[in-house]
This record gives sequence, structure tokens and C-alpha cells, in this order.
Amino acid sequence: MSMGPRQLLLLALVAFASAICGVFIGRLVADRPRASETELHALLHSELELTSQQQVKIDAIEARFAVRRKALELEMRAANARLAEAIEIEHGYGPKVTAAIDQSHLVMGEMQKETLEHLFAMRAVLNPEQAKMFDNTVVKALTADAR
Repeated sequence: MSMGPRQLLLLALVAFASAICGVFIGRLVADRPRASETELHALLHSELELTSQQQVKIDAIEARFAVRRKALELEMRAANARLAEAIEIEHGYGPKVTAAIDQSHLVMGEMQKETLEHLFAMRAVLNPEQAKMFDNTVVKALTADAR
């Protein structure tokens, strides 16, 4: 069973569009600071009036997470590269593409879990009033797109 020129062209267009989507999603997830991060950093560094002891603890938490976040971002880029490679090989939604997508989702899930662990570690440094402000900012950031 051979494919005609139209079918080959359609298959090539689907593969190309899938690769572009994978790259776009990867860049969206990994390259841009998220609004919630920006809001939280502004809150932490300007509005919460952290004590010097709190600031030292939060700086240490952020430094540890920065290293882990960079590693996870690299894993996401590698997962996107594997997805692009699978699309090139299969030219469709086959088992290699499916496996690459699943791996990409695992890495994204790990990033989300570790980001939340990081947030809760910072929250633990705050006093009750600061924690309430922090919680409000987190909820606002997480629900901003739902509005």
C-alpha cells in the first residue's frame, strides 16, 4: 500500500504542525517567567516586610530550587527534542510519539510538584499574617486564567 502525493503532503504537514506545537508548548512552559512567580517574588521582596532571618531562609530555599528548576527545564527541552525526533520517525501519532508525549507530561508534572514544594517551603518561613497574604497571592495567580 503506497501513499499518493496528497497523502504524503498531508502527513508531512501534520508532522510539521505537531513538531511546532511541541516546541511552542515547551517554550511556553520553560522559557517565560510565570505571572504567579513574578507576583510571588514581588510580594516576598517588597510587601511582606520579611525579617533578615526570614530573608536568609527564603534566599536559601530559592537558591536550591533554582538549581532543580534549571535541571527540570533541561529535561523538558530534552523531552521536546525526543518528541520532535519521534514525529520525524513516525510521521504520525504512533507509539514513539505517544511515549514521548507521556515522558514530556511526566517531566511537566514533576516541575509542578517541585514548584509547589518550593512554595510551601517558603510559606513555612512566614508568620501567620504573611502566610495569609502569600496564600491570597498564590490563589489569585493560579485562578487568573479562569477569570
